[in-house]
Amino acid sequence: MHVFLVHHGPAKPKDEDPKRPLSDSGREDVKRMASFLARSGVAAGRVLHSGKLRALETALLLADVLGPGKVVEESPTGIAPNDPIDDLFAAIDGWTEDTIIVGHLPFMSKLASRLITGNEDKTVVHFKPGSVACIERGENGGGWTVQWFLRPELLGGWPP
Repeated sequence: MHVFLVHHGPAKPKDEDPKRPLSDSGREDVKRMASFLARSGVAAGRVLHSGKLRALETALLLADVLGPGKVVEESPTGIAPNDPIDDLFAAIDGWTEDTIIVGHLPFMSKLASRLITGNEDKTVVHFKPGSVACIERGENGGGWTVQWFLRPELLGGWPP
């Protein structure tokens, strides 16, 4: 099973729009990422988001390509930037289908670290807006590993 941890796409500044929807470039980054992932064979049975507008918009854009026909749902556990990760960490253990989780920092970084190392304070990936980490559970309930990690700037040339 795979869990795709996604840091929402780049959002508008709070002083421009307090709801912080995706910026035009953020929307394009997420569309490019979704297209690339679909061409690479990524699919998901479930798409969760934090409830914040920028995460919802990112989730909808990804689901449109990677989970067509799937319901995009707000996470049943809190995944806002500073929420504790314990509830979602415990829930993931019972999942059986590949799932996309769209959230924020530092939550996403802490969740990745806890899955991989058992310690949320040991950073294993450095998320930027629009980044995706594919975390894979070993066979027979074995440990979690980072299968791959991708940032949007890699899809549009280097340097960022």
